[in-house]
Amino acid sequence: MARSPRPTWEGHLRLSLVTCPVALYKATSEGEGVHFHLLHPETHNRVKQAWKDPTLPEGKQEVARSDLLHGYEVEKGKYVVIEDEDIRSIRLESTKTIQIERFVDVNSIDRLYWDVPYYMVPSGRPELMEPFAVIRDAMREAGRVALGRVVMTGRERIVALEVRHKGLLMTTLHAADEVRSDADVFGAIPELKSDRQMVEIAQAIIAKQEGEFDPSQFHDRYADALRELVMEKAGNAIAAPEEAPAPESNVIDLMDALRRSLKGADAPAPEKAPAKRPAKKPAAEAPKRRAGARRG
Repeated sequence: MARSPRPTWEGHLRLSLVTCPVALYKATSEGEGVHFHLLHPETHNRVKQAWKDPTLPEGKQEVARSDLLHGYEVEKGKYVVIEDEDIRSIRLESTKTIQIERFVDVNSIDRLYWDVPYYMVPSGRPELMEPFAVIRDAMREAGRVALGRVVMTGRERIVALEVRHKGLLMTTLHAADEVRSDADVFGAIPELKSDRQMVEIAQAIIAKQEGEFDPSQFHDRYADALRELVMEKAGNAIAAPEEAPAPESNVIDLMDALRRSLKGADAPAPEKAPAKRPAKKPAAEAPKRRAGARRG
C-alpha cells in the first residue's frame, strides 16, 4: 500500500475576510534518474563529507553539520552570524498565510515566470473546508488566476493559484529580477528573410506531424542507457541498441532537405536511446607466424 505524501507546507489561504486551512503537496518530482554514490578508490566503500576549518590545528578542524552557523559575508573574510532565533523573529504574514492580492488573466503571465507547481488542498476538520470550496468555485466562474505571496524555502515567493479539478494548483513565480531579457540574447540574431516556398513546405511538414501531447511518450532515454550500463557492469548482459545514424552534414541544399522531410513526415522515426559503449572484447590471439617466415 502506497504511503500518503507528506505536505510540503501547511497554513491558511485568505481571500479578503474569508480564510481556510490548506496544505501544499509537490505536483512534480525529479523522476527516477540514475543516482551514483561516491566511493573510495581502493575499498569501494562510500565516503562521507566532512566540514573542516583548515585554520585550526589538526584534530580540531572537523565540526558536525548540526553545529554549523549561518554567516553572511559583509566584507572579504568578514561575516555576520545569524542565529536560528534571529531568523524565526522575522514573521511575515505570508509565512503561514497565503493572502490573495489580485486576479489576472492567465495569458497575461509570461511563461518565463512560471516555476514550481504544488497541489493545494483543504485541511483540518470537514466543517472548515467550505470556505475553500467557495473560493475555488468563485475562481472557476470568474475564469481568473489569483496572485498571492508565501514564504517557502527561506524566501517570500509570488504565487499563482488556478482551479484544478476539486482543488487548486499553486505555482511559484519568478521575480522580475530573476528573468533575463531576451533582448540580451536575441539582439545578436540578424534580420533574415525566409524563402516563401520553403516556409510553405515547412508548414506542410508541421501539419503532417501535428498530434496531441502525451507525456507518457516522453521519457529519459539517457537514464535508460545508464541503467543498462549498470546492469551490464553488474553481470546482466543486455543487447546493445542499434547505433543511431550519423546526422547529415549541415552543408546541404535546404530546399532538397525540406522536400525529403515532407515525404518522410508521415512516418517519423522511432525514438532511440543514446548509443551505448560496446562491451570490451577479449584481446585476439596474435596470428601464428608461418613456417619459414623471416624474422624482423
